[in-house]
Amino acid sequence: MSVLRHGYVTGPVIGALWVFVAAVTVSVGMSFATGQAFRPSLIYSLIVGAPLGAACMGGRPLWPMMVAGCLGFVGLLLLGIGPVLSEAGMLAKLIAGLVLGAAVVWPLLHYLDEVEKAPLTRHIFEDAVIRFLTGFGYVFFTAIVAIPFYVMVMTSLKNQSQLIQNPLDFSLDLSQGWGLFRSYFELFADFNFGTYLLNSLVISVLTVFITLAFSIPGAYAVARLRFKGQAVLSRSILLIYMVPIIVLALPIYIAFSMTGLRNTILGILLIYPVTTIPVALYMLQGYFRGLPAEIEEAGLMDGLSRLKVIWKITLPLSLPAMASVSLYVFMIAWNEFLLAFMLLDDPSKFTLTRGIASLNSSEIPRQHLMAGSVVATVPIMVLFLGLERFMTKGLTAGSVKG
Repeated sequence: MSVLRHGYVTGPVIGALWVFVAAVTVSVGMSFATGQAFRPSLIYSLIVGAPLGAACMGGRPLWPMMVAGCLGFVGLLLLGIGPVLSEAGMLAKLIAGLVLGAAVVWPLLHYLDEVEKAPLTRHIFEDAVIRFLTGFGYVFFTAIVAIPFYVMVMTSLKNQSQLIQNPLDFSLDLSQGWGLFRSYFELFADFNFGTYLLNSLVISVLTVFITLAFSIPGAYAVARLRFKGQAVLSRSILLIYMVPIIVLALPIYIAFSMTGLRNTILGILLIYPVTTIPVALYMLQGYFRGLPAEIEEAGLMDGLSRLKVIWKITLPLSLPAMASVSLYVFMIAWNEFLLAFMLLDDPSKFTLTRGIASLNSSEIPRQHLMAGSVVATVPIMVLFLGLERFMTKGLTAGSVKG
């Protein structure tokens, strides 16, 4: 039996590792939130985490352990010998200690719930390790997403003097009141961002309709009809994604310039569906194949034409798939940058991504660039979170037939 598969080893090792993970997370979070320096200590994390991991084994009572852990970490932080070190003020240290205690004790009690001070079965050992790795994954990937977004939002709420004085201070000065949103007001008043927002909305919605208009009959034909080359077409739908769009940039630019489509909304509406129709075809054909063919055959026997069968039977049954495809296509069109940057020069026709690129200048304050990024990110984030369940249902609905 491996030495690690003993409670006296597993508990302290997981405890030491998790205390260091929590110390790094709390240090980064407190530094961003307060603008004061917090740093993790590997040595103190190992010294504190090992006995704490041993103490949390075996399903200890939650609240007594939580209280004791929070008070202990607060005391260590105030003494300057804890997993998190800082020269910040008393209040900041108190908050950091309480957060660190909660972030350490509760997860460890969960990870080590079934771990006893005895040799462990393979199931209990692997379960504890998997719980720890799952918690680490949540923290790591949340930090990757949350930290850049937090920095972007906080920077957009700064004024120029604050950014010059301390560019790394991401705390919030609430005494400014509505002045916090000055960059956003100036963005719409002075930089024409209302037009960019409207252009992106119109282009994205129209791209969705154009994509569905071509992909629904195409996907149905591949999934239901029998014709020569059907198998080849079905397997080659996504081949277009094997060609990087940057390779096609110059031919597209020359062709659109010669035909007068460059710098027009029409040109964008012609090229965007080219990038979205293949993936929509692929998603919808899988779903159409999963629908019972007997329902459509019954409609044909009742005298419906093929088009009426699609309209009255197939499409109503395919609403989850169409919702997911629509959301996916909308996000692609909303976030597309390369084609918009290459084809649009007139500010009145800029999309949001093209408008944000125009803010990347030494003459424009950085907080305006960050404010523009927030304006472009938040709507699509809210839309995705609100409709995520439809997207998941549509992506998986055609995976199982019958």
